[in-house]
Amino acid sequence: MDKLCFLLSLLLVFTSGSVNGEKSKDKKDLKAEVFELKTGNMSAKFTNYGASLMSLVVPDKNGKPGDIVLGYDSPDAYKVSSINTFQRYTLRTDRSNTVQNDEKYFGNVIGRVANRIKDGKFSLNGKEYKLKANDNGKHLLHGGPGALADVIWEVKKVKKNVEDPAILFAYDSPDGENGFPGEVKITVRYLLRSDNRMRITMKAKSLKQATPLNLAQHTYWNLGNHDSGDILSEEIQIFASKYTPVDNELIPTGKLESVKGTPYDFLKSKVIGSRIKELPKGYDINYAIEGPDDPIKMKKTAMVKDEKTGRVMKLTSNQPGVQFYTGNLIKDVKGKGGVVYKAHAGLCLMTQGFPDALHHPNFPSIIISPEKPYKHKMLFKFTIASDKDKKSDDKKSSDKKSDDKDKKSDEKKSDDKDKKSDEKKSDDKKSDKSDKKGS
Repeated sequence: MDKLCFLLSLLLVFTSGSVNGEKSKDKKDLKAEVFELKTGNMSAKFTNYGASLMSLVVPDKNGKPGDIVLGYDSPDAYKVSSINTFQRYTLRTDRSNTVQNDEKYFGNVIGRVANRIKDGKFSLNGKEYKLKANDNGKHLLHGGPGALADVIWEVKKVKKNVEDPAILFAYDSPDGENGFPGEVKITVRYLLRSDNRMRITMKAKSLKQATPLNLAQHTYWNLGNHDSGDILSEEIQIFASKYTPVDNELIPTGKLESVKGTPYDFLKSKVIGSRIKELPKGYDINYAIEGPDDPIKMKKTAMVKDEKTGRVMKLTSNQPGVQFYTGNLIKDVKGKGGVVYKAHAGLCLMTQGFPDALHHPNFPSIIISPEKPYKHKMLFKFTIASDKDKKSDDKKSSDKKSDDKDKKSDEKKSDDKDKKSDEKKSDDKKSDKSDKKGS
C-alpha cells in the first residue's frame, strides 16, 4: 500500500509538470512579452517572439533621443504569417485589425537558414532533404514557415540595472523542423554598452549530426528616426569589392563579381538613393566582406550616416557576407505609434553566410556539427559625425567644385590657344597666297 501511494505521488508530480513548486519549461507555458534595457543615453526594447529587437533609442547631434528601429508596439504584431511568401508580398492584411501579420520580419532573428535555398531542398552526406518551401511555392526563405522568427523563445537571463545590461534568449529547434536534420540548441544574446554600442551574439550547437545553419538579425534601421520617412538620403559604405549576383528569383548564380562600375559599389561612402533607380526595385543583395576567412576575427562590414541627425552607425562582424536590403517591398505597414511605413522606410544590414551556399561549393560552408558549433558576432557602434568628418565632406565637395572649375578653365585656355593657332595658320595661309600672286 505504501509503495502504491509513493508511485501515485510521483505520477502526480510528473503530470502536474512541477517539482518543489517550480514549473517545468514547457513551451506551452511561454508567452510573448516585452523587455527593456537601458544604459547611459541608450535604451532598447525586445520581445521573445522571434527574439526580436523592437526599438533602439539613441541621441542625435542635438542630444535629442530618437528610436531608429522600425517595428510594432505589441509583441503580437510580430507574428509572421505562415502562408506562402509570394502571397504575403501580393496580398495585404486587413489594416483595420489591431493585430497584423508581420510581412517583413521586422527585428526578428531568422533561420535555421536565413535567405534563400533553391528549390527548397539540399543534399548532405549522400542524403537529400526536402524542406517546406515558402518562397513563391518553390524555394525556402528565412528557414521556412513557422521558423525561428515565428516562435516564442525562452528568456534564459535578463541583466538590468548594471552598466552593460543584457538579455539572453534560447530556442531548441527539434530534429526535422521544416525538414532540417538534427536537433539544434540556439541562443541569442543582446548586450548594451554605456558607450552606445550594442553587441549581438548568436550561438548554436547540433546535438547529434551535421546540419546547415545560417542565422541573421533582420532589423530595419533608419538613423533619421523610424518615423522620418525613407532612408534614400542616408549615406552608406560597405567594405566589400565583390557581391554575389542573383537571377530574377533572387537565387545566387554562384559567381562572385566586382562591384566596380555598378550601382552596388559602396566602397566609398555614397548616398543610398544615388543609383537605386538603376535597379528594378532597390537593393537586395549579398556582399562578400573584405578580410580574413577567420570566424574568430571581427571585420569592418558597413557604415551608415544620416546628415540631418548627425547619427553614424558602424557595423563589424565575424561573418563572410552581409545582405543589404532597402525595404523595397514595405507598403503601407502600420508601425509604432500609428506611423505608416512605406517603401524604403528602413534598411537592413544582415550579416550572414552566403545565400544558397548549400548549392555552391565555392561559397563558405554553413554546415555545423557536434564538433563544429556555430558562433555569429555583431557589434553596432553609434556615434555622432564630428566636425572633422563634416569638414572632410565639405572639402571633398569643395575640391570637386575646384576641379570642375580648373577643368573648365583649362578647357577654355586650350580652346583660346587652339583658336589663336587656327587664326595664325589662316593669316599665314593668306600671306602665302599674297606672296604667290605678287610673284
